[in-house]
Amino acid sequence: MDLSPIWLTLKLAGITTLILLVIGLPFAWWLSRGRSLFKIIIEAFITMPLVLPPSVLGFYLLLAFSPQHGLGKWLQKVFDVQFVFSFQGLVLASVIYSVPFMVGPVKSALQQLPSALAEASYTLGKTEWQTFRYVLLPNIKPSLLTAAILTFAHTLGEFGVVLMIGGSIPGVTRVASIAVYDAVEQRDYAMANNYSLILFAITFVLVTGVFVFNKYQAKSPLG
Repeated sequence: MDLSPIWLTLKLAGITTLILLVIGLPFAWWLSRGRSLFKIIIEAFITMPLVLPPSVLGFYLLLAFSPQHGLGKWLQKVFDVQFVFSFQGLVLASVIYSVPFMVGPVKSALQQLPSALAEASYTLGKTEWQTFRYVLLPNIKPSLLTAAILTFAHTLGEFGVVLMIGGSIPGVTRVASIAVYDAVEQRDYAMANNYSLILFAITFVLVTGVFVFNKYQAKSPLG
């Protein structure tokens, strides 16, 4: 059994989760602070992957970054970067598609924190960044873990968007979900079952771990 699609999937999920932890947490914090029409529009855009068919998002990414069209042509000409049918294209698509799974839970958790926490920090002379990093984030640990695990697990199961922009290139873009599809197309149901069982097991362990952690946190006097 070729395990390269599994390792490629885990690599993609890990990189996507790390990128979204870096850019998604400050973004969620910004969205949680006050409401404006501009923020509502931005939030609507980043929530779209929850309801938009993955193939639609993948199609527009394919058009946008195709070497034969505007942005993709410019990127290849100026920076020699091609996102279509490449691993970096999978990362880009996964980050865009998984944004709501990172930003949503963190934003909701931040909004539920008492405003007195931040106000007390400001009173002690802490900056907004210091308050966010050392006061607010430690108080939403269960939500942070949930957001990270959901993002990771969601990336494991991506199909439509990665198929559209990455195709099925062995060792490059052929992730586990694509391998399952290819195996079924070839009527190799045993191989499809093997890949599916591995994905099922990994996802089950991740989700169960979140529930166990959150239950422990709820019982802990410091949680």
